[in-house]
Amino acid sequence: MDTDSPLIYGLEFQARALASQLAETECLRFFVGTQSLEFDNQIHVVEVDEKSNSICKKLYQHGAGEVWHLSSSPTDNNVISTCFNKISEGRSSCTMHAAIWRIPETTEEGSGNEGYDPCSAALPTLDQLSLLETNEYGKDVLCTVFHPTEGNRVVSVVDNHFILWDLGEGCSSAKAITHGVLEAKGQPKFSAGKWNPHQSFTQFVTANDTHVRSWDLRTPSRQVWTIEGAHSQLIRDLDFNPNRQYYMASCGDDGWTKFWDVRSPTEPVVARSDHSHWVWSVRYNPLHDQLVLTSSSDSRVILSCVASISSEPYGHCIDDDLHEDNEEEKEKPSKMEDGVLAAYDEHEDSVYAVEWSTANPWTFASLSYDGRLVINRVPRAEMYRIIL
Repeated sequence: MDTDSPLIYGLEFQARALASQLAETECLRFFVGTQSLEFDNQIHVVEVDEKSNSICKKLYQHGAGEVWHLSSSPTDNNVISTCFNKISEGRSSCTMHAAIWRIPETTEEGSGNEGYDPCSAALPTLDQLSLLETNEYGKDVLCTVFHPTEGNRVVSVVDNHFILWDLGEGCSSAKAITHGVLEAKGQPKFSAGKWNPHQSFTQFVTANDTHVRSWDLRTPSRQVWTIEGAHSQLIRDLDFNPNRQYYMASCGDDGWTKFWDVRSPTEPVVARSDHSHWVWSVRYNPLHDQLVLTSSSDSRVILSCVASISSEPYGHCIDDDLHEDNEEEKEKPSKMEDGVLAAYDEHEDSVYAVEWSTANPWTFASLSYDGRLVINRVPRAEMYRIIL
């Protein structure tokens, strides 16, 4: 993408599930899952052609039901997990399920589904690899997330349970190998779940109501640390600083995004209230952890700087010797300060998800409920302040 202008892609149906293609490091691709009660739902594979500054797409039928959550394998470009609801034939009941799918190979001709009619069933269908048997743990499947580096392990969050699955060879023989449960009064339910990418991937972190808890997957009944009352209302999402192992971000219905040093969880190290409504998603940049994205039901996406607690508090070091004898040299970039770097208002509905690209750390996608996917970039000025 040669400009800061956004690319906008409209889906036929409502949507709230978005994931970056984690195993892909060369092409900018995102997965989107739709929510329709009238027609078969779809998985859209959206690719950004950086040379032409355009979007290419491939569509696949997800006839199992509405997609509420979607994640991608870290090792296989074509393997994803979805959490979806299934309505009975008489529409008398609705049940939640989780499954692992393989996106089938498509021929080059017509692979973009350019003439697709959303009312037809002419799309290629996903190949189901495993159906995760979550019924014994509860009814509401919140999410299923892949291990950060191993494509054959996932954790499902169901009501007040989290279950670690071994998917076996080819992800075709899912087996629950351990699970943990939150036991408390009032039948609590988890509202978010996230792998901790540090500590040798042995910790899984959950949110319930206003609290955050870290669990040791080797001893699932053991809580490693807890942040009680992290927010004043329901917590919606969590994310970890990829470069500093003890730092985590949380966001919720109180409109706040908070950053924590989990070694001292009594107070957040940084707290920001940049949105005017619920904050649904928070994401650290995968390389430059001073950059953080948030999305909200105020229809906005905000790019913030938290340089004060990043691994690069002053950006790149500049060798003064290189500038001593060059009077025409431009002034050094100023140090980045905490605050809002950019606010994006291309959406007209609640923005449920935002994700950074794995292939390009300056590009990200956001998805609103009306089915609008927007591809944006970090402003050039801010990018240069980091890399120069």
